[in-house]
Amino acid sequence: MTATAKHDSTAGTNSAGTNSAGTSGAGTNSSAGTGSTAGTGISGTGTAGTAGTAGTAGTAGTAGTAGTAGTAGTAGTGGIESLYPFLYSGGGDLDGVLEEVRRSTVAKVQEIIELRATVGERDGERLLSCARDMAHRFAGGGRLFAFGNGGSATDAQQVATLFLSPGGDARPLPAFGLANDTAVVTALCNDIGPEVVFARQIAAFGRKNDIAVGLSTSGNSENLVRAFGEAARRSLLTIGIAGYEGGKMAELDNLDYLFVVPSASVHRIQEAQTTIYHVLWELTLAALDGTASDGTASDGTASAGAASRGTG
Repeated sequence: MTATAKHDSTAGTNSAGTNSAGTSGAGTNSSAGTGSTAGTGISGTGTAGTAGTAGTAGTAGTAGTAGTAGTAGTAGTGGIESLYPFLYSGGGDLDGVLEEVRRSTVAKVQEIIELRATVGERDGERLLSCARDMAHRFAGGGRLFAFGNGGSATDAQQVATLFLSPGGDARPLPAFGLANDTAVVTALCNDIGPEVVFARQIAAFGRKNDIAVGLSTSGNSENLVRAFGEAARRSLLTIGIAGYEGGKMAELDNLDYLFVVPSASVHRIQEAQTTIYHVLWELTLAALDGTASDGTASDGTASAGAASRGTG
């Protein structure tokens, strides 16, 4: 019986050493190659296969290089960085940061001082005339309605609070904030639209001797424009307080008074607007102290502008 050809033993295999890519840990050593198995003879006469040579041990993997550290994120341009550049200078100099804070604060204070002086010099006489007209309306039983959006809504609330509850011995005057009643505001916004949220309230509550005071930083709020239109139709005294160059409010012919804070900074505009309505309040109280109940001054002359649209 002839024997089949013998199977030579398989060559010993050698596992290549692996290397962990990009990790800081050392690469793992490869396992040692395994020896080949002995060949098996098929028939009784076949000679045994020779044993395979043992595989050589794999070389150790080289250590992976450490990953590169991520670069620090850059601060966004504009926005907060433009307002507070000293917070994004990237330095660790605390004294330098504090000095920059000091300089920034002083610069802003100086800016608002100059802005208030500009408004006072330009509008001082008109503020006095407006306060006298307001006093005339209050003396005739009128009420003040203040309104605005967002930050200007909070200023409107402050206007109403200032006149209604000034504290101390100051005389309280009837005043309402038209952004205060959440139920009314949301109902009008939901059922009709935000553009009528103040005009509808003035239509419901406004009377001939009343006063409408609208505040806006831009002067472009559509719901203020509509509110002034409704107030003028009902012969209310209309007073606008705006910023920038007055926006749409500067184009209205139904405003009795418009006070514009000439600045492009919302922060400085609102700070100066606060001064405007506080001055109006103080001057109004002073005018009321010298105004009789019939709307005439103590010397018998009519208050300035009292009959601007036949009111009284």
